[in-house]
Amino acid sequence: MKRWMRFALIVGVIAAVFLAYEVVTSYVAYTADAFVQSDLVAVAPEITGRIVAVHIVDNQTVKTGDLLVEIDPVPFKLDVDQRQALAEEARAQVQIDKDRIAAANDAVTSATSALALARLTQQRASTLMSAADVSQAAVDRANDALSRAEANAASAQSDVAATLSTAAMHQASLRKAEADLAIAQWRLDRTKIVAPLDGAINNLTVRVGDTGTVNVPLIGIVAATGWRIIANYKQDYIRNFTLGANAWVWLDSEPWRFHRARIKGIARGISREEGTQKLMPYVAPTTDWIRLQRRFPVTLTLVDPPETLYMGADARVVIFP
Repeated sequence: MKRWMRFALIVGVIAAVFLAYEVVTSYVAYTADAFVQSDLVAVAPEITGRIVAVHIVDNQTVKTGDLLVEIDPVPFKLDVDQRQALAEEARAQVQIDKDRIAAANDAVTSATSALALARLTQQRASTLMSAADVSQAAVDRANDALSRAEANAASAQSDVAATLSTAAMHQASLRKAEADLAIAQWRLDRTKIVAPLDGAINNLTVRVGDTGTVNVPLIGIVAATGWRIIANYKQDYIRNFTLGANAWVWLDSEPWRFHRARIKGIARGISREEGTQKLMPYVAPTTDWIRLQRRFPVTLTLVDPPETLYMGADARVVIFP
């Protein structure tokens, strides 16, 4: 066979293989780069304290509201008692202020009545003096009584204002005491850490005597709901995918059985730089030192999931676009 014929044959074979690949991949989209995913909830204490009880074991199934661990409640209970005493003291002071305000208002009423009488007496004395029926001394006494009545009325009004101001200050102190008590009670309630959702305990390491630190994850729970398959597909596949389309999933944790799934979502972007704090997923473009075409995560939900799924388990996916 001549050289040019061999060259043409090789080119033809390559072209045929490429054409066959394009035809096959137009009808069959397969990837072994897939895995099982769920939501891992990191349960962290909302207060800091010593762990006095652990009510769970590793890999245990829990329900929402189940008691997980307890933090020593004694210091928090003592704080509640102290805040309760301060709140009761503030309430007693507010009640005293109410009595003082009532007494001050009574004093204003009495002083106002005395002032009205003093004015009337002074007016009568002045009128009678004009008619020469009373002496100047009587008029002077009426004027002096009026001045004292006016001073007493002004003092009574001032006492009411001062009492109201003090009462307002004590009301503010009461509100602060009640808020401090509510915070202390909130902290006491948080000494019991409960499961925020249904799921399974994962990699439990907490022990009695450990210190739970506020906002530092203490327990991991793999959510019982939200199971999905993340399949990383080459970018030339995803153009043919549609949401809701059927897919078939092989789980390595349950081999020799295909599970029907549906396409739930297709990532609209990936990060090209590796990192842990990324808002977009990063998919490594290499495997076994060979650079691959960029791949995009495709999320699938199982229509007939098995009874038990394992987060992170390998899977393989076939889609017929």
